[in-house]
Amino acid sequence: INAITGAAGFVPFLLDGVTGSGKTEVYLHAIEACLARGRQALVLVPEIGLTPQLLARFRARLGIPVHVFHSGLSDGDCARTWAACHDRQARVVVGTRSAVFLPLPEPGLVVVDEEHDGSFKQLDGIRYHARDFALYRGKSMGVPVVLGSATPSLESLNNAQAGRYRHLRL
Repeated sequence: INAITGAAGFVPFLLDGVTGSGKTEVYLHAIEACLARGRQALVLVPEIGLTPQLLARFRARLGIPVHVFHSGLSDGDCARTWAACHDRQARVVVGTRSAVFLPLPEPGLVVVDEEHDGSFKQLDGIRYHARDFALYRGKSMGVPVVLGSATPSLESLNNAQAGRYRHLRL
């Protein structure tokens, strides 16, 4: 928690911990620190099915509205979330891979939960990997990016071993 909350500017972290080790708790502490600085946080999850339980936990803990963004929403709901982000009203957003494109005028933190999951890859139309684009956005915005996983991808493990990511183990 101290490593992430004490990071100045862009620092990529690989948060490696078995299921139940407390990765979500680390995310929550980092988000609270981000909010205390008056910044916005973006949390990417691999699939819509993970969103409801994570949202409930975040809302209960943070005590603020937590916005959601995924393909299961109506066009109007997506537009409202986009506008709330743009207008600095959305302080925390939880979403699937397309949420990586949301505007964040006051960025403070990007989290990619289950970073190894293949669902972050968009294979139709414009192809991209949301995890990799989250790292690119984090660098361009000058904010820490936390990649969390119980089973990190080989790419992320290699980047951690090479010193490109800071490896945090739970």
